[in-house]
Order: sequence, then C-alpha cells, then structure tokens
Amino acid sequence: MHLFADRADAGRRLADALAEFAHRPDVVVLALPRGGVPVGYEVARRLGAPLDVYMVRKLGVPGHEELAMGAIAGDGTCVIDEDLIASLRIGDAELDEAVQRETREIRRREAAYRDARAQTEIANKTVIVVDDGLATGATMRAAATALRQRNPRTIVAAVPVAAARTCAGLAGVADRVVCAFTPEPFVAVGLYYQNFEQTSDDEVRRLLAAARLARQVGASARSISAE
Repeated sequence: MHLFADRADAGRRLADALAEFAHRPDVVVLALPRGGVPVGYEVARRLGAPLDVYMVRKLGVPGHEELAMGAIAGDGTCVIDEDLIASLRIGDAELDEAVQRETREIRRREAAYRDARAQTEIANKTVIVVDDGLATGATMRAAATALRQRNPRTIVAAVPVAAARTCAGLAGVADRVVCAFTPEPFVAVGLYYQNFEQTSDDEVRRLLAAARLARQVGASARSISAE
C-alpha cells in the first residue's frame, strides 16, 4: 500500500505533523542526504525554517548493503549494532573497511553539496532532523548522537514513515520523535512510496539552493516592509 506519491508529498504530510514548529525563529531543519532532502525541503518550506544537510552514512553488511550494521556521521561518530555484527560474525577488518568507505563518501558529499559553506549553527536551537523513512534507525541514531555534541536545545527526529519499534527506540537519543505513519507490519521504506527513485546529487544541490534563495527573498521582503 502506497502512503505517498513521492518524497515531496511525504514532506508536505510530515510538515502537517510538525505544525507546532512553524514560523519559530529557533527552528532549523537538517535533512539526511540524499533521500531526506526532498522531504526536508518541503518541511522547511512549510515551517518557514532554514534547511541544511547533515551527513550520515549507513554501514551496510558486506554482501547485503541494504542491511545496516551501523552508521557513521560526518564528525566520525559511529553507532554500531553489536548484536547483528556478532550474529553475522563480521570481523573488525570488514567493519573498518565499511567505515573508511562511507567516510570517503561523506567527504565527497560535503564538497558536492556545501560548496565550502559552514555548517548551520544549531547551538540552543530546535533541530528537526528529517529522513524519508526509518527501518533500523541506524542513520538517525548516529545523526542525533553526533548533533548532541553541538549543544542544540532540542533534537526532533522526524520521518514520514517508520517501524513503530524503531521510533520507540529513538527516544533515548532524540528529545522528540515524530513519525507520521507507523504501519504494522513494517516491511521496507520504499514500499510506502509510489515513486521511490534514488535522489541525485543534482537534485540535492538544486533543493538546497532553492531553500537558500527562498530565505533570502523572504528576508528582503521583511526588510522592505519594516522600512
């Protein structure tokens, strides 16, 4: 059963669930690339909040990369599923190789998406961390754990669809967890989208640029009206 036409539709519906955060000057939306960016763009647009990306990569099980054995954030913070690694007998060398590979991809994406711009300041802010859905929750857990080191006031983990058990498990790392839909039994994120094509680097750059332009235009309009 499809819940959403595509990620933009999912973002608009997630924004409805986040309406309490609309037009608050302390709110920042951070999207997890790539799939979280189209969702985060719609959330930020509806809430009137700035949008940025936060780099996190899933650590896939060797030979079964869709299955997460953990995740790594841009600052090196790792969240590892120790039970899964033990049950599959994944060695340290295999884990290290995955960490190094995904760290390289994080660096590539930083260069591709940010164009040397500094990360958005989040100290004492309400940070809404958005992805297109959660299965194991490893990437969201790594993101929230790493972001906590930058002293936000509140971390809100927000997704259009997720496994109920995963949402409950994030309560220890996020201050709020907003899952618009938690179908049971949960199968896979992509099954709840009619269009779940991979988000491209070009689309990420386009949406980030559009969000920045919208903020600039809005700031200019407010300045003129105040004169």
